[in-house]
Amino acid sequence: MAHIDLGVDETTFPGISGPMQYRPETAKPLNELAEVLLRAPHSLPAGERELIAAYVSGLNECRFCCASHSAFAAVQLDDGMALVDQVRADLDAAPISTKLRSLLRIAAAVQVGGRSVTTDMVKAAQAEGATDLEIHDTVLIAAAFCMYNRYVDGLGTLAPDNQDAYLETAHRIVEFGYGSTADPG
Repeated sequence: MAHIDLGVDETTFPGISGPMQYRPETAKPLNELAEVLLRAPHSLPAGERELIAAYVSGLNECRFCCASHSAFAAVQLDDGMALVDQVRADLDAAPISTKLRSLLRIAAAVQVGGRSVTTDMVKAAQAEGATDLEIHDTVLIAAAFCMYNRYVDGLGTLAPDNQDAYLETAHRIVEFGYGSTADPG
């Protein structure tokens, strides 16, 4: 049960969707930010950007956001949830590009604190082909998901145990986007 009365049934509006129903005026810019960062046209595929969100959410131990964005990434990546699980379990051994690995290292540093990102990390990502935009957006995705994670967990919202619920939402997000729902995950 959430720490405050959100005025909704938490089983119908779990995780971030409850607080977004509670304050639609703040939900709008949060959903717009998620839409731009995770779905807008970009040189990084949407599945990889969702993977960054899932990875950071896992590091933050935000069960709802990690499960949501793991599912969102999985439905957009060729190797699905198996790849997401591999990345989350062992970044160094996961079968991903060296560019994505370097970006995920930057995201992990942001999760610790913005000043944990070093010039060497950025140069390593650039050496693997990461563009300034990709580095910028990786930092912003990681920072935004630290905020989203704290929003969800700070209000003590419900995180469903049923992985199928996250997959249903994933298909809706992929088809319609974050602006069409009160749930960026």
